[in-house]
Amino acid sequence: MSSFKVFDIAGSALSAQSVRMNTVASNLANANTVTGDKDKVYKARYPVFETVTAAARPGDAGAAVRVTDVIESEKPALARYEPGNPVADAQGYVYAPDINAVEQMVDMIAASRSYQNNIEVMNSSKEMLLATLRLGQ
Repeated sequence: MSSFKVFDIAGSALSAQSVRMNTVASNLANANTVTGDKDKVYKARYPVFETVTAAARPGDAGAAVRVTDVIESEKPALARYEPGNPVADAQGYVYAPDINAVEQMVDMIAASRSYQNNIEVMNSSKEMLLATLRLGQ
């Protein structure tokens, strides 16, 4: 395995965690949005990760990751009776997405830690490569 493959693998993780952070940000931004039509309610989004194994790259012991899809939640909209709300339907209901902010924050922290860990992998690998280059001095 080439010493430079570590950058490809860690880079794939950085890209995947960026997508994860973007979906969390979108979910949190829309957690309190309401509409008068339950079919138009924002649905939480979640990335689907897939391992890119070494079998696809002979002689390579590493496994990268990629985002294969971003799926929408199947949770039904939450109905709230708010007859004074200007977007309420004829029965006085507004519909909000079923997004748990605490779960989203935990996902955000996990994505952030994973991102930081992969930055550390890249920094450590860079330092090792530089130390190797200094051997001949």
